Amino acid sequence: MDSQWRAKRLFPFLGILLLLSLLYLNFNNSNNNYFSFPIFLWQPKMGFVSTNSTQFIIIGDGGGGGVSAFYVNGWNSYWLMMKSVWSPSRSKVSEMLKRGAQMGLTVCRTWAFSDGRGPDALQVSPGLFNERVFRGLDYVIVEARRNHIRLILSLVNNLAAFGGKNQYVKWAKEAGVNVSLSDDSFFSNPVIKDYYKAYIKAVLKRKNSLSGVRYSEEPAIFAWELMNEPRCASSSSAPVLQAWIAEMAAYIKSLDKRHLVTVGLEGFYGLNRTNKSEVNPGIWAASLGTDFILNSAIDNIDFASVHAYPDSWIPHADLEAKTNYLSNWVDSHISDGDFALRKPVLFTEVGSRWDVDGKGVHERDVLLKIVYDKIYESAKKRQAGAGALIWQLVVEDVDRYSDQFSFIPQDSPSTYKLIKEQSRRLQRISAGHNIARKPE
Repeated sequence: MDSQWRAKRLFPFLGILLLLSLLYLNFNNSNNNYFSFPIFLWQPKMGFVSTNSTQFIIIGDGGGGGVSAFYVNGWNSYWLMMKSVWSPSRSKVSEMLKRGAQMGLTVCRTWAFSDGRGPDALQVSPGLFNERVFRGLDYVIVEARRNHIRLILSLVNNLAAFGGKNQYVKWAKEAGVNVSLSDDSFFSNPVIKDYYKAYIKAVLKRKNSLSGVRYSEEPAIFAWELMNEPRCASSSSAPVLQAWIAEMAAYIKSLDKRHLVTVGLEGFYGLNRTNKSEVNPGIWAASLGTDFILNSAIDNIDFASVHAYPDSWIPHADLEAKTNYLSNWVDSHISDGDFALRKPVLFTEVGSRWDVDGKGVHERDVLLKIVYDKIYESAKKRQAGAGALIWQLVVEDVDRYSDQFSFIPQDSPSTYKLIKEQSRRLQRISAGHNIARKPE
């Protein structure tokens, strides 16, 4: 009788274990569609990233209440949402995030936009969204958290690829709005600004269909990026861009006080920044309406973003000239973070082609090592160099999204080794830097 009683008591417990096992297996099979049942129970605990002057910090990572320094070694894979729209290709997304984690990478920057018509458009028209594509973004966020990767989500493109600001201007014209011919009206026209604000609100208020967690409450999101590489058609639009950054950053903060916000700048200095003119890659860079210091100093911008493309920006230079330029570029922006901005500086795109010189030196490794070493030296001193994200990593069979800077890490052993070593040494610094909790 006693054994029968114990058996009856065990049956419900075993049933629950079996159900949990089935759910876990379903969740871990990245080739399957996720079911709609909330899976937050299987999501690892993660703390939100914040800032403490020129450093990134994490409060309560892993479920604890402590504060730790956070230095970033990361990468770009802008295509994650697009490959998550259809179930057969989702395994590529899972594989990319898993490989990133295996290299010790902690942050991935990717697109949270696709504006216009087409089967993979997220925003089909102002305020109208393709739910299937939104579920693809849900998948990216869940998979990132499962691999303990944080995401920088960019909200619109300066370029026409995937819609961009040009698509917003087209929508306004189609609606009969009196819009100037210049795409700079994206930054000034009140109707277009309302379109963009509505998009921001839809994304930030989104409840993940897989985890049940709102994006505004998701710790796997590292930061919101206002725009990928904002530029103006004319330098006369610089004040309009400055006002737009301030307005949109404040709007995000009104909806979401937990996440960081950055602009998405390339890092060019403006026409009035004469003491920095020699740092720019050419006279053309000052004519784009952006100014790294002025744009990044806005109160609701939490950290400064910089890009680095010596191959594209000074294409006819030899390797020595590129290394000298890049070294000065990185030093200048880290110094600005330390003394002018008092904010972390994150190199959110570092790209170089896979070129080999006559002595067999891989130029990409030479240039990437310059950035990595300077980040490392700055981090050791607890200064503003907060990390770098390589552009861009891919996996097999995503050729559609490749460009001249793309590569599969495992196919480039020397670069792969360089990336892993940077991850290790930044992790050692993070572990050794004790941070006092910020006052509430």
